Amino acid sequence: MDSISVLNIDLFQKGKNTSDFYFSTVQNHLIVGHRHLEKAHRHDFYATILFTKGNGVHEIDFQKYDVSAGSLFFMSPGQIHSWELSHDIEGYLFFCLQDFYEMHYVNQKLRNFPFFGSVNFPRKLQLNKDELQQNINVMQELHKEYQSQDVMKNGLMLSLMSQIFIHSTRQFSRDFDHLASSASLSYFKHYQEFETVVEQYFTTEKSIAFYASLLNITSKHLNRITQTVVQKTATDVITERVILEAKRMLMYLDESLVEIAFRLGYEEYSYFVRVFRKTSGMTPTQFIKKYKS
Repeated sequence: MDSISVLNIDLFQKGKNTSDFYFSTVQNHLIVGHRHLEKAHRHDFYATILFTKGNGVHEIDFQKYDVSAGSLFFMSPGQIHSWELSHDIEGYLFFCLQDFYEMHYVNQKLRNFPFFGSVNFPRKLQLNKDELQQNINVMQELHKEYQSQDVMKNGLMLSLMSQIFIHSTRQFSRDFDHLASSASLSYFKHYQEFETVVEQYFTTEKSIAFYASLLNITSKHLNRITQTVVQKTATDVITERVILEAKRMLMYLDESLVEIAFRLGYEEYSYFVRVFRKTSGMTPTQFIKKYKS
């Protein structure tokens, strides 16, 4: 049985009329949700977290990120995360369900933002001093609106959220110049389509040809897309998605290694171990010892 705790947005609402959006300071959130945050868990909502003071480590899907003033994080539903934060930590965060955003923006999807649209995209943006202050101002306005009962409240909140998402996408582009051109942006859209079908079939299908056929493109062109967007082959993207799921299952499922390998489409356990070791630099047994110690 799956023992990964999945946190619902309702856990944090405390009597709010709406259950599809939540805003808090990091300090208050840690107090309200402390009993839910003692170990790694995942959400059923999108999360944005800005740290304005303090330090620590934030781990998202087994990737460790340093936390400091100006660290801005984005998480999609289903990602596993945990953190260790200093006692003087401060900041802001908001959660939203997909429908809350997309019912109002018919032509804009949360997955269109790169930090929500790809498991291979970094989840942290480190802001400079001016960018941090800009985001603090928007967060404070968003917090004020969240607590108000003014007319068109949701419309203004959604506008403020979009400001954060759009400015963050532009700031991310400083470090990802290869995505700046219109041609590369088109590739990113195709790459998202590839990741979507990988998400559907990765436990049973591992070949590039299968996914290229679904996308009505050649295997060569699919590789060109993945190399442009994430500097990886299509096979690497497929394999890394499988191994990410393997890590989640190894940590939180009470099943044997052989059973997990079989569930992920590997009939030969020895081959699964070779793939796991090549991708993560350690065997499944070594991974368990490292993360459960």
